[in-house]
Amino acid sequence: MVFWVVLSTLMMTWGIKVDWPDAVHINYGLPLVWGIHTVSMIVGPVDLWKIDISALLTDLLFWQGLMAAIGVTIVYLFNRKIHDS
Repeated sequence: MVFWVVLSTLMMTWGIKVDWPDAVHINYGLPLVWGIHTVSMIVGPVDLWKIDISALLTDLLFWQGLMAAIGVTIVYLFNRKIHDS
């Protein structure tokens, strides 16, 4: 479970740098991009953030739901092995 918490936190906060000819920005969030930090534009350096709350909540639900499903599956398999013995 600790591994999954670390993995989901990493996937939610990992930044992917995108270089366009007129802008440089960093996208945050996997599988959905919930945050975009624009650091440079054609006019010079900037510090703009765009946050999509619905994508953030969807990412959280995805990672936590996947963690819960895997946890339930593991508990089910271990209980089955104990009862079969």
